[in-house]
Amino acid sequence: MKKEYDFSRGERGKFFRQDAIFRLPVYLNEEVLIFVEQIAEKRHRDVSDVVNDLLLSDMRLADSMK
Repeated sequence: MKKEYDFSRGERGKFFRQDAIFRLPVYLNEEVLIFVEQIAEKRHRDVSDVVNDLLLSDMRLADSMK
């Protein structure tokens, strides 16, 4: 890495997009990942879809307990 960089010809905001969506990575522990992968395989669905379904179910359950 250089000690100094020349940004004199840089353009501020060149890659900024107001409508960009930033998705945070989620890391599951091994036991949870295996469980979710098994469900996804049985249902022929993507792991992220199964995780979203499980979380939505938990959200509904939590709302009903209020």
